[in-house]
Amino acid sequence: MHRFFSASLVLFFILWVLSSPANTFPGFKGFLSMSSTIKEELKIETQPASTNSTDWGKHGWFYVSVRIGFFLWIALLNLITISSTWARVIDVMDNESGSRLFGFIGAGATFGQLFGSLFATGMAWLGPYLLLFASLLMELAAQSSKGINKDIANPSEELIPLGKTEVDQQDVINEVDVSDRQESLPTAKSSAIDSSKPQFWALLDGFWLIWSSNYLLCVSLFLWLSAMTSSFFYFQKVTVIASTVTTATGRRRLFAQINSFIAVFILAGQLTLTGRILTVAGVTIALCAAPFTAFLNLIAIAVWPTYLAIAVSETLRKVVTYVVTRPGRELLFTVVTQDEKYKAKVCIDVLVQRFGDATAAGMYKLLHTKLDGKTTHISLYALPVCVLWVFIGFHLGRRQAQLAKSQNLSFS
Repeated sequence: MHRFFSASLVLFFILWVLSSPANTFPGFKGFLSMSSTIKEELKIETQPASTNSTDWGKHGWFYVSVRIGFFLWIALLNLITISSTWARVIDVMDNESGSRLFGFIGAGATFGQLFGSLFATGMAWLGPYLLLFASLLMELAAQSSKGINKDIANPSEELIPLGKTEVDQQDVINEVDVSDRQESLPTAKSSAIDSSKPQFWALLDGFWLIWSSNYLLCVSLFLWLSAMTSSFFYFQKVTVIASTVTTATGRRRLFAQINSFIAVFILAGQLTLTGRILTVAGVTIALCAAPFTAFLNLIAIAVWPTYLAIAVSETLRKVVTYVVTRPGRELLFTVVTQDEKYKAKVCIDVLVQRFGDATAAGMYKLLHTKLDGKTTHISLYALPVCVLWVFIGFHLGRRQAQLAKSQNLSFS
């Protein structure tokens, strides 16, 4: 999968260059004159929006299609590669090892984000050639994925030996009801993927697994509320900063400064706090931390709608999310079957998250129109979403703890 996306970046590099006005591959000699070109572009960006709002109309359909397609493709690439990687990691770890190690694994992603942004900032003069470096890094990720093997974690692939009878299983997990037992105990039918199935029906398996499991439906609802709240914060951030910072260059610089500042705190937290918090406080506290922080941030923005409040709120929200709640969310999938880890998880991480983003966009547009763009009032309308998010997180945390306990009993 990583190699496929690596090749796609090379393809987009070719399409990008071919769709450029010159319609030729720039030589490395052209790099010497790129700095002046970038300066000219920055001058254009600092002008009022009315002077360059029709720039896209000056280009043909090929130019516009490649850039829109690239934007959408990168969003899909980020979601699928990260989701599939976590699915593989979860498949070779149990609840206990995940609590200890997910923070360090997440720190790798944070360090990559920090390195990538700094590299892109320093090497911006390379232009589309940055896609080739990204393709190379994706291939290195594909090589690294070969080392994620089952022999480093629980040697047993089944949660319960196939020879056990239903009576034996009931003795082990008598505290779990019948419907949830089907979610936590994989059988011979769900332990392997039928390769004879057509790809279309295999894709539908993910939807069916989610629909037939109350636990996965709650996980989907939790992620939907999370994505909707995150997107809502994004629109709030853009609205507030756009009203205080007038130039595109200034806004981009401020966004970059906020993201870099946040990445440093997230990296430090993942290396030092995540494992301890998940081990001591538990998954329930981890899941409820992000919605509770979002609730407080919405109140802060309603009272003090400035870019400083946005910066502080965004820092707290993302640090809590990636240091505490995101690793706790991945622990939710350590107690499900192998099919659910690979099929249902990807559907939840990709489709449910995109649906949450779309819901937040529609909700924000409606509120922004009805309330005449008053940021204070808009923030207050999102508070009930955070309250529901807290309740779902609390319920999921307790269910995950019960399923993990029954899983450990079955192994013993």
